Amino acid sequence: MAVQISPSILSADFSRLAEEARAVEGADWLHVDVMDNHFVPNLTLGVPVVESLARAMATPLDCHLMINSPDRWAPAYVEAGAGSVTFHAEAAAAPVRLAREIRAKGARASMALKPATPIEPFEDLLPELDMILIMTVEPGFGGQAFLDIMLPKIRRTRELIAKHGLEMWLQVDGGVSADTIERCAEAGADVFVAGSAVYGTDDPAAAVRSLRTQAQETTETAGWACDH
Repeated sequence: MAVQISPSILSADFSRLAEEARAVEGADWLHVDVMDNHFVPNLTLGVPVVESLARAMATPLDCHLMINSPDRWAPAYVEAGAGSVTFHAEAAAAPVRLAREIRAKGARASMALKPATPIEPFEDLLPELDMILIMTVEPGFGGQAFLDIMLPKIRRTRELIAKHGLEMWLQVDGGVSADTIERCAEAGADVFVAGSAVYGTDDPAAAVRSLRTQAQETTETAGWACDH
């Protein structure tokens, strides 16, 4: 099973955004946190910045929409150039319809769950998605400590994916670092968002490579991957 690393530009220097984005071009994705100061208590960036980033770099954009009314706004991020768009289960009015619209426009459709939101009520929706995101911190701010209590939820999500024979990705976001990525990989995650663990180093590209190696080595011996 191949692992993927998606550095979060929330931890980058916004005054040098294009340069910071290119510093991790060895990554699989560039994770773009979109916050509206309503769904979460923070305000970041929107469609025009995503459009500019998409033009400036080759790495595909993984847009995580922490916003109200994603049913209205998410399609615009596909049109702006995002290769994957994640909306929150807690905010979407019609998640199946929205996932299908995102896919129809040419991007991967993903749904995110806050720490307190269980995965089980959404089991029947999983075939409509390309990725499920389990938040391992409360969404809204970078640099938070990883919540170990999310590991059982990651395992249950991986079990549901296997139960239905789905080829979907399981992403984790929040506090992912050299100290926590192996636990996430062992539990069943295969796509890892890392912010300060990448951009808080002197060499972001080297940090991406190191995190990938840790996750890949753990995945190779993880029970869920061996059974796949």
